[in-house]
Amino acid sequence: MSEKRLMTPMGLKKVQSELEELKSLRPIIAGEIDAARQLGDLSENADYHAAKEKSGLNEAKIRDLEARLSDYEVVDPLKLSSPEKVVFGVTVDLEDLDSGESKTISIYGDEESDPKNGIISYKTPFAKGLFGKAEGDVATIKLPAGIKEYEILTVRVDYKG
Repeated sequence: MSEKRLMTPMGLKKVQSELEELKSLRPIIAGEIDAARQLGDLSENADYHAAKEKSGLNEAKIRDLEARLSDYEVVDPLKLSSPEKVVFGVTVDLEDLDSGESKTISIYGDEESDPKNGIISYKTPFAKGLFGKAEGDVATIKLPAGIKEYEILTVRVDYKG
């Protein structure tokens, strides 16, 4: 049995919205298939084959999203009561001990991951290197660019979901 993957309520809404959008395309694509079918000989009908391929891709995406949804456990960070250690759903202020540079990251699920905006997946090596650390601890993290050390300045819930 595989371990459930984690997602916040915000991630759940995102996936559900994407799923509903894909499902809403079904009648439109069916109309495209029907219109192309009306053009005649299906063996040489490029519009028909394109519409059928579009339908197949859409259905594959729907199946993928439905499967992913069944494999997730929704964890609401707002239900965490003042976390003392780094866990899923927290925001962490860090200081790079080499450069002195500060950064803030939030650790959520794959669906919400947006590294440019400081949101990383709990599955990343960076997040895994922070888990279990508390304020004042130093996390030694093995990254592709080498080993980095970060001091944990604060751990808090800053979820806006």
